[in-house]
Amino acid sequence: MKKITFTLALLSATLAVAQQTKDSANVQTIQEVKLTKKVFKKTSDRFIYDVAAAPVAKGNTAFGLLKETPLVSSTDDKTLKIAGKSRAVIYLNGRETHMDADGLEQFLKNTPAENIQRIEVITTPGSEYKVESSDGIINIVLKKKTGDGLNGNMRMFNQQNYYNASGAGVSLNFRKGPLGVNTNINTSQNIQQQHYTLKNGNAAATNQTEGYITDPNLNLGGYLNIDYELNDKSSVALTYNSRANRSYNSTSNLFNVATYADAAAPEYTWTKSKENARTYNNSLNLNYQLKTDSLGSKLNLNVAGLLYKRMQTANNRTIASDENRNDNGTYLTIYQEQPQLINNFSSTADYVQKFKGNLSVAMGANYNKTKTDNDTKYDAFNALTGNTLRQPNHFLYDEDIFGAYVTVEKTLSPKFSGKIGARYEVTNSLGRSDDAQDENLRNIKRDYDKILPYLSLNYAISENNNLSYAFSSRMRRPSFWELNPVRNILTEFNYTQNNPFVKASSVYNHELTYMYKSAYFLILSHSLTKDDITQVPLQGVIEGKNQLRYIRTNFGDTQEMSAMVGMQKSFFKGYLSSNFNVGLQRNINNGSLNTDPLTGDIFPLYENHQKSTSFVLQTNNNLQLDKKKTWFLGANYFYVDQQQIELGKLQSLMSLDLSLKKLWNQWTFSLGVNDVLNTNKIIIEDYQDNGNYNYINQNQYNQAVELTIVYNFGNQKVKKVRDIDSADKDIKTRTK
Repeated sequence: MKKITFTLALLSATLAVAQQTKDSANVQTIQEVKLTKKVFKKTSDRFIYDVAAAPVAKGNTAFGLLKETPLVSSTDDKTLKIAGKSRAVIYLNGRETHMDADGLEQFLKNTPAENIQRIEVITTPGSEYKVESSDGIINIVLKKKTGDGLNGNMRMFNQQNYYNASGAGVSLNFRKGPLGVNTNINTSQNIQQQHYTLKNGNAAATNQTEGYITDPNLNLGGYLNIDYELNDKSSVALTYNSRANRSYNSTSNLFNVATYADAAAPEYTWTKSKENARTYNNSLNLNYQLKTDSLGSKLNLNVAGLLYKRMQTANNRTIASDENRNDNGTYLTIYQEQPQLINNFSSTADYVQKFKGNLSVAMGANYNKTKTDNDTKYDAFNALTGNTLRQPNHFLYDEDIFGAYVTVEKTLSPKFSGKIGARYEVTNSLGRSDDAQDENLRNIKRDYDKILPYLSLNYAISENNNLSYAFSSRMRRPSFWELNPVRNILTEFNYTQNNPFVKASSVYNHELTYMYKSAYFLILSHSLTKDDITQVPLQGVIEGKNQLRYIRTNFGDTQEMSAMVGMQKSFFKGYLSSNFNVGLQRNINNGSLNTDPLTGDIFPLYENHQKSTSFVLQTNNNLQLDKKKTWFLGANYFYVDQQQIELGKLQSLMSLDLSLKKLWNQWTFSLGVNDVLNTNKIIIEDYQDNGNYNYINQNQYNQAVELTIVYNFGNQKVKKVRDIDSADKDIKTRTK
């Protein structure tokens, strides 16, 4: 059930792609500093947002700061997106973080924003970056601090929306000579409440489902980074990350009404489910770095291991009812076990050689070996017939990936610079389903390779005018859970279906950027995805019942084009810092499907050849309320016009968030209200030429009030531990 919820929650992720930006506030300690340097600028391959002289970092978190960074957004307060990109990959000091999606969220929400010097947004990553599809990179550069000692940060929060949520975390940073230790432990609890209204059907039959899904979560996580400088040229580092999540008694209570043209009366049922799940994620990375000359040339070596374990059981009952919603007895019970075990070994080697004359050459290679084990059980007992249907599915998936790259970067003149490169990747995979009756599922072998070119150019027309262009090509491999051929049941005839036949898709990106006075910018972009991996709703009458199956598959090609103008600027002697963005996004979809790839059932053809043009508006503002810089007011607003996505037409969205912050010595007190107008809700409508329609209304109860208290202690000049680039980073993003 939780994966059903997650699958439908993916709809909200598409908002961030259309949302196009979540510009910025600024950040750092409160000092009498006059801003004379460029706060926001564009280099050959990235936007740089210098937040070290702004007032809103005090008491904030890295996640909160990123939500207000130009070109970055979050519509669900869980995931971060870059304008026009499928998701954002988080780096620290040029090296990626080392955790899965849930762990990364908690890590960012427990990392003090006061430690951040600047944020770099890389919208078209070069060949040296091992990112997939249309991913962008957010590189967080920490402040450089010198001196020995200990410092830390304690943070507590309490949030009230539909239910109450709370959490606390402690971060410590220790330095003594060549040894540095950085650690964090955090815990939180919340109950996620969602309300669904689902309608689908045609002239012959209709279904309507309405009710609540309640998902309690208890989280415990942390990390330990140890960095030791062997000498002036070399160092070693060890990173350990751990994450545990427990979600017991996750329930759904959904009332269903089915009508058929040849039936005298509607059919009423309840679907009631209970799920227990727990997840453990542990990873270890060992790094060695060697500086080979005084120009900055260096060698980086990494080896890493990842152990991911998720245990999940669920009971799903279909209950006879009537128009008064009475419980008339359970007639169908479905019991599922859906464990997922992922073991990964990864290694990387990267070398950068710098030459005189502003020339650098980078080359490297990586190897990933992953084994997944999904021993699923599915038992369905029908009380009306007395029959029990057992469909076990032991799905094993092994994957080996080898990659190599080379890039050349050159400054040709004081005004003109560029980078060119290519990446070569080879993938060998084998999926096996021991219990499958279909021979095609017993041995699914895929071997493929691809060359992925990259190019970026930057031209400084004058001191106030800058023009840049970038092209990149990427692959998007399916997540491991997408390949496991199981059903995730919402109701008896409404469920999602994963697909082991999903193949990797290809993504090609173009981006043209013009910046004026490091404050105003225009971005034109185009993205083409071949064999896009998505979720397709197949609907029709199968064995006398109207069914709706959300099939995970490759669904044709998609294109996204956008034009956006924006501003990042301070007014009234720095009392007001503001970001404003407005733009248009054009979505073009081209796909069709009529067959369930696992069962072979034939449905009426589902087509999406629709186009849409959406208007996007967003502004983030922070106002200093007193001369002593101790009171601040924040106001953020976004509006996203309706747009066409794979599942249909996503209706318009908007949200207004307000915050009030007070600084007092080493304490920070913050009170925020999210979605003040209660307008951030997902509504999707789809009407097919064959008469089928599908309607989704999902309320995630984003309106919330949150109180945060932060206390900073210790020597604030302690040098930060060196963050290292985990060898298994690209694997972790596919575990969830």
